[in-house]
Formats: sequence, C-alpha cells, structure tokens
Amino acid sequence: MVKSLKAPQPEVQHSGIKTPVKETLLTPRFYTTDFEAMANLDLSSQQKEIEAVIEELRSDYNRHHFVRDEQFDKNWAEIPEKTRNAFIDFLERSCTSEFSGFLLFKELSRQLKTRQPLLAEAFQLLARDEARHAGFLNKAMADFNLSLDLGFLTKNRTYTSFKPEWIIYAVYLSEKIGYWRYITVFRHIENHPEYQYYPLFRYFENWCQDENRHGDFFKVLLRSQPQMWETWQGKLWARFFLLSVFVTHALTVYERADFYETLGLDAQEYNDRVVRKTNETSARAFPVMLDTEHPDFLPGLKKCAVLNQKLTEIEQKDRPSWLKKIQKLPLIVGIFWQFMRLYLIEPIDAEISRAEVR
Repeated sequence: MVKSLKAPQPEVQHSGIKTPVKETLLTPRFYTTDFEAMANLDLSSQQKEIEAVIEELRSDYNRHHFVRDEQFDKNWAEIPEKTRNAFIDFLERSCTSEFSGFLLFKELSRQLKTRQPLLAEAFQLLARDEARHAGFLNKAMADFNLSLDLGFLTKNRTYTSFKPEWIIYAVYLSEKIGYWRYITVFRHIENHPEYQYYPLFRYFENWCQDENRHGDFFKVLLRSQPQMWETWQGKLWARFFLLSVFVTHALTVYERADFYETLGLDAQEYNDRVVRKTNETSARAFPVMLDTEHPDFLPGLKKCAVLNQKLTEIEQKDRPSWLKKIQKLPLIVGIFWQFMRLYLIEPIDAEISRAEVR
C-alpha cells in the first residue's frame, strides 16, 4: 500500500510570489537541444503530413477557450486547507511544465527561422499554446494569492540538454500522456460534479486537445526519421523512453495521491488507466509498445513508487546528510532494479498491433 504524503505547504517569497519547489527527479525539467542538428533534420518523407499538422495548429481552435468567466469570481478561502495545498502544488507543477515547453519551443522557433521556416512556424505555434496554458494556470494560482515568478524560473532553473531524437521521443510522450491525464480527470468530474471544487477542471476537455495536436506533430517528426523507428536501436530507445515516462508518472501520481483523493480518484486506478491508454496511443508512432498487461508490469511501477516514497520520508527526517545517503542507497538500487526488470519484459511489436486493429 502507498500512503499519501502530507500535502506540501506553499512557500511564499514576498508579495504572493511563491518560492519554486526544490528541483528533484520528479519536478518538471527545463530542456535545451542541439539546434544545429535540429535544423539539419531531413523531413522530406513526411512533408505532406507535416504541412497538414501545422495547418491544424494554425487553426488555433482554442483561441477563445482560455477565458475566465464569472465562476472564478468568488472567495476560494472556503476550500479546506488540505485540498487547497494539494491543488496549489498541482497548479505549480503544471504551470512549470507548460512554461518549460514554451521556453523550449520558443527557442527552437527562433533558432530555426532561417534554416527550417516551416518547422520554425510549428514551434512558434506550439509555444503560443504552452504560454497560454502556463498563463491560465498562473492566474488560477493568483486566486489563492500566489503566483510563480516565471522570469526567475527562466534564469535560475537547471537546463538539461537532450539531442533532437531524445527531445522528439520525450515530448511526444509528454504530450500524449498529458492528453490522457487531462481527459481522464475531465470525464471523471463530468460524472461526479460534486468533486469540481474549482472551475479550472471544466477547461480540461478542450485543453487536452492541444496536447493531442502537439503530440501528433511530434509523431510526424519521429516518423520522418527512419533511424528512430526502423532500426533495432530505435526500438530500444522507444522502450526506454516509454518506461521512463511511465515510471516517472507513477512516482509522481503516488507521491501526490492527496491531490487525486480531493477529486475522488484512486491514485493507483488513475495511474494504471493513464499508462495503459498512453501505451496504446504510442503504437501509432513507436515501433514497439510495452506489455502493460504483463502480470509484473503495473505492480512493478507501484513498487518503484513505494521505494520512492521511502526515499522522500528519509529526506524529510532530521538526520545528518551522510546518514541519509547511506539509508537511501538500497532504495535507489531497488528502483533501478525494478526499472531493469520492467525494461526486460518482452515488448509488443507496434506494427503488428496496428495491423490487427486495421
């Protein structure tokens, strides 16, 4: 059983500016890449598909969606403290994640403007959507007299460098799992309106369609690079990124079980559904998909979450840092061992799976 950790108390710097959470493995990361290599990608095999996806992005179906209405005009102090703290934590992490995407896409657009103008336009449109999402989330935080200093985050976050292929794998999965996260919450609250304690959740249905379109764009990028899906190396990398995203998702969901409890959702059921659905969706882009129905797969994700929770509990205790490191080591080894066991489960050939669906 995974116990819910106590919802974190929001830390405030001054004038309602929230102190960013400490960077950990599970906090949203900021990325950069090799812009020269991205500019040299040969997209000719998917030219028509790229143009079609960009035309979808140009349509900007949600340009009038992110508008606050009168339902936001109330005093939110009535929300119980535990629920409020869990929700603020969700808002911060979501806002940081969307803003991270905005920064990456904006810089890609700027760097590719003269070399790959069509690609540069696509990234500019993606950045537009991510900025809109981040801004809407930050306005929601303002209802609780808090906000994120996005300029501070831009200058002070650690940037992780991924080569273009890794960016494509990772962002494709991030967008598609984002779709399933949002739509699962939306449909649950649609059926159980008593859990809609804040109007943001009403926006998730249209919102997740942005995530879906972004994922479709990265799917086309992936399919334009044969080495990413036709080779044995591509199959290994696809398995690695699928599993990495699923393990990270499980760790985050179980760690933040309090938030899902406020929505009337069971963290384990929610995680399992999102992982299964994202895995099914990945078969449209990746050469392989993971066997999420294997008897060891979903329990293995939960084992990783349990071990991660124990790491968090050790970190929260008042002990010397050297002692914490010693106590954490077997738990870190345990998570790595579970990851390897899950990675070695025989994957499913996505080409065969697609053929069976047809």
